[in-house]
Amino acid sequence: QVHLVESGGGLVQAAGSLRLSCVASGRTFSNYAMGWFRQAPGAEREFVAYISQSGGTTSYADSVKGRFTISRDNAKNTVYLQMNSLKPEDTAAYYCTADGSGVAVVRSRGAYWGQGTQVTVSS
Repeated sequence: QVHLVESGGGLVQAAGSLRLSCVASGRTFSNYAMGWFRQAPGAEREFVAYISQSGGTTSYADSVKGRFTISRDNAKNTVYLQMNSLKPEDTAAYYCTADGSGVAVVRSRGAYWGQGTQVTVSS
């Protein structure tokens, strides 16, 4: 079992920045690919970013490419999402997910999910 806890959300003005963190516990963190997803009210959950177990491979949704950066610190059991140039349309609950399979993570089929952290971007 892997327990994930997100933090770092909040209210920010458009063009501002936030850094989300997701701390994992329970298993060897470096064995898991990690991802960030988001879900706005009334919308489906959507992929935001992915990072491989070593951190050597990342991928992003087109909507955040160039603005968001995913990273991880395996010594701290933590994955981060640096969000810059935020837009009102980035408003959503953000969730981190973990799985031994990177394909499962990207396909929103990760075995483990956090409880989410709310990001609200005002115009």
